[in-house]
Amino acid sequence: MKKDYYNVIGVMSGTSLDGVDLAHIQFQIKDSKWTFKILECETISYNSNWISVLKTAVDYSEYQLLELNKNYTQLLASIITNFIKKHALKNLDAVCSHGHTILHQPQNGFTLQIGNLPEIAKLTQQKVVCDFRVQDVQLGGQGAPLVPIGDRILFSEYDYCMNLGGFSNVSFEENNTRIAFDISAVNTVLNFYANQLGLDYDNKGQISRTGNCNVNLLNELNTLDFYQKKHPKSLGFEFVKEIILPLIDCYPISIEDKLNTYTEHIAIQIALALPKKKGSMLTTGGGAYNDFLIERIQFHLPEMNVIIPSKKILEFKEALIFALLGVLKMREEVNALQSVTGAKYDHSSGIIYNY
Repeated sequence: MKKDYYNVIGVMSGTSLDGVDLAHIQFQIKDSKWTFKILECETISYNSNWISVLKTAVDYSEYQLLELNKNYTQLLASIITNFIKKHALKNLDAVCSHGHTILHQPQNGFTLQIGNLPEIAKLTQQKVVCDFRVQDVQLGGQGAPLVPIGDRILFSEYDYCMNLGGFSNVSFEENNTRIAFDISAVNTVLNFYANQLGLDYDNKGQISRTGNCNVNLLNELNTLDFYQKKHPKSLGFEFVKEIILPLIDCYPISIEDKLNTYTEHIAIQIALALPKKKGSMLTTGGGAYNDFLIERIQFHLPEMNVIIPSKKILEFKEALIFALLGVLKMREEVNALQSVTGAKYDHSSGIIYNY
């Protein structure tokens, strides 16, 4: 039986490797309209060993990936359990967990999010809804982005919903159809070069701002094949490792110049990706804290109202929406859109594990 109130935890780990985002969410549905409250939320950072493992796992053998999946599932379960204990959470309907993407090759019919093994339900002693991407890929879709249905349900007042995370992705309505796609790599690249300066990230884009834009590199980046493709389309870390970083590193320029040029590239691709260049754009993800990047986006979209929301929505929007995807799965309602991923049909994706 469908309820009108749900008490859940949303769990998300993104490609920028900031850590595991956990958000305690209460959803209510009344007259077919969903509302939400984000209650306790926090990001649990990965230690240096886990960051190193998650960065290099794209090259792991099948056996290494199996072991990694087991170990990561245990890590994630302990993080979730500690969060529940710390905040004394009771009567949860489910934990809705994305896991962490290691491989994403929809063109080969394959995507892998670790941390979604059945043991997670027993380890947490909770009902767990997870592994949202696999079914979509099996149905011929990209398996990403999955957030847009949440944008439609929870944030319909904005013309665009832009996420600036490991990758940028956008969603919007066009002819009463939700359209969404990945645009370019963002923090996966910016953080890579900040790391070379001994920093976790370029705080507010302060280092990027001091660099100069290399026009030749910028032109090469802007003419990459991916940007010419029509949606649906999505990106994985393979794109960064095999295409973006080797191209940037062909240029014997300073890290400051690399960061400045790549920031300009991100802003240009965002402007090019939007069919209408005016309206309101809800902007979330870690990149929303990068003042220099936001300035460059605003420069290329002078008539766009770039809206950066409250800290809870900015940092935990993806955890919030994966919580909603889990609720929709429990209700056996559509949570993955054909118009967004290119799957054969709209469907209710994910796996439910009971403990």
